[in-house]
Amino acid sequence: MHDRHPDIDPRLLSETDEQRELRFVLRDFFTEVSGPDDVRAHMAGPRGHDERLRTRLAGEIGVQGLAIPEEYGGSGYTFAELTVALQESGRALCTVPLLPTVGLAAPALLGSGDRQACERYLPGIANGTLTATVAGLRGGEPGIGTESVGGGTVLRGAADFVLDGAGADLILVRAHTPEGPRLFAVEPDPDTCLRTPHSVLDETRRQARVEFRGAPATPVGESDEITAVLDTARAALAAEQVGGSGHALDATVAFVAQRHQFGRPIGSFQAVKHRLADVLVALEAARSASAYATACVALGSPQLPVAASAAAAVCAETFSLATAEYVQLHGGIGFTWEHPAHLYVRRARSGAVLFGTPASHRARLAEFIGLGLTTNTATAA
Repeated sequence: MHDRHPDIDPRLLSETDEQRELRFVLRDFFTEVSGPDDVRAHMAGPRGHDERLRTRLAGEIGVQGLAIPEEYGGSGYTFAELTVALQESGRALCTVPLLPTVGLAAPALLGSGDRQACERYLPGIANGTLTATVAGLRGGEPGIGTESVGGGTVLRGAADFVLDGAGADLILVRAHTPEGPRLFAVEPDPDTCLRTPHSVLDETRRQARVEFRGAPATPVGESDEITAVLDTARAALAAEQVGGSGHALDATVAFVAQRHQFGRPIGSFQAVKHRLADVLVALEAARSASAYATACVALGSPQLPVAASAAAAVCAETFSLATAEYVQLHGGIGFTWEHPAHLYVRRARSGAVLFGTPASHRARLAEFIGLGLTTNTATAA
């Protein structure tokens, strides 16, 4: 059971002046380069994002290196600064694969304690020349195993629905070995790694099936622990969802203020006000949950599992609510292809199941506070 009264300094839940300035810079940047027409163009391209935009994010603002230590080519800030960038990228639906690269792969490398692997890969991530992802997160994909060949290790098997799996330059794979699950680094080669893109609901975030056919692999670290990496990714996704929810609410408020019916703005009608108020209340709760998860990641707090699951559940449901009202209060036009609202709906629906559903996270939270299956069954009986 987890401590219900975590020792987190409340000041860590508030945005600093430096983080606020970063947000202003990023919002202006994304407004310029990642508008709705840009997003459609980027996601339709061969790579699924604009590679020039990726390098600009790294070179001009240093986004990918924010939470990477200076010794590995990063800026040496914390996950809190990275969260600001993830919120703004989520607000703009930026198609650059930040979540798999800096929300999954970079934390996995840093958490591995493998200095050689960090020195090899993190500088490329920080300068925007390397994209990365993680496969085999579902307890170590049962179909991924290892073989010893010529004094080295190769992987055989497949992982499905890998984020940016078709294009990532580096894949960190949790595979089975005779000693148990372990993390390996694979630099995909077409001869030994077949990558098949999936047709997915959210085309702004590509996923793929990756088949390893004797792919050379290098062990990373000694631990097979992946829980903290997953919880960090959940906190990163929650930040994106807060940003997307903020856009949906702002766009809807702007629309109901200028759309007139019966001689007055539809935003002046009480029923519309109530619906928008519900979204605002949910958004504030999501911001709080995301801020707490962010602080737990930044501090390495033992409360991270609780914070990550709480943020995952609250932020996913808030994003779904905000995007539903985005469509409905635009009178249905929000679900036409020409309007950006449907892109946010797709991102919300896809993200809600990415690292576990809200229901699964509530079940996990119930276990943390001692409300297991036995207690629930007894109550139901």
